[in-house]
Amino acid sequence: MPVRAEGLPGTAAAGDPSPPPGLVVTGRYDQGPGYGVNRPRGSASWLFTFTTGGRGLLRQGTARARAGAGDLVVLAPGVGHRYTVAPGAGRWRFWWAHCQARPAWTHWLGPHAVADGLYALPSVPNAQLARIEAGFGRMLTDSRAPVEGSPHGPEPVAVAHGSLARELALCALEEVVLLAVAGAARAPAADAGADARVRRAEELIAADPGAPHTVHSLAAGVALSPSRFAHLFTLRTGRSPMRAVREARLRHAARLLEVTDLTVERVAAASGFPSPFHFSRVFRARYGVPPGAYRAGERR
Repeated sequence: MPVRAEGLPGTAAAGDPSPPPGLVVTGRYDQGPGYGVNRPRGSASWLFTFTTGGRGLLRQGTARARAGAGDLVVLAPGVGHRYTVAPGAGRWRFWWAHCQARPAWTHWLGPHAVADGLYALPSVPNAQLARIEAGFGRMLTDSRAPVEGSPHGPEPVAVAHGSLARELALCALEEVVLLAVAGAARAPAADAGADARVRRAEELIAADPGAPHTVHSLAAGVALSPSRFAHLFTLRTGRSPMRAVREARLRHAARLLEVTDLTVERVAAASGFPSPFHFSRVFRARYGVPPGAYRAGERR
């Protein structure tokens, strides 16, 4: 499959721009087999994709997601990624947007993190599909300046120039994110959450994210051997127990930054991170900004 390679994040290629932070670029594609984009160093901005037909395959770092109709897949900046029409799929029709995510968005998307800055939300209910498509449509309407070298006609691409256009586009995209997150929360519980022992382990993590959880301690809490527990938890939730612990700690830290004046060092300690340096690194990887900048953005 011929896949276009883009060597530097933030460079624009014909028909598939990857803008620098600060710009909002959006478009709608209908691609057939052979379409693909490869950015070995990732993008300088966040990429939001919403599939309306066919199937796509997205990879970021070690994570991957198959996107079908109604799926929202989000790629954080700074991690090498590649996306293509899924093997065997006749088409991939999708809306997309490049922009700098607002701090709250990563908090909402957090429960749907896969790995390496890839977030995958399951298909939204049919009743919300039209509203999400309308949100992307408003982004395209409000971003009237076309991108140089981009396709026109059935596959428009536009960039929001000026503060008003950017705010209108970001507000529309925020509605898209909220609708997708709300739809995922109302989706019927999958088999992943059917095991009572896994649910109990998740409750133990949520009750005290900063506790010194280990695979052994969590396994003991649900009366399983560590190996059996780790296998069952990963099978049922799609993530390892310690990845679930780290995600819970990051969400807890984000709340502390939002509602307290604790120093970053104390937030790190209260959230179970061994050092402020490690905490700042993983926090930035998840939320796109360092802890101090996240707090400042929330206060503004």
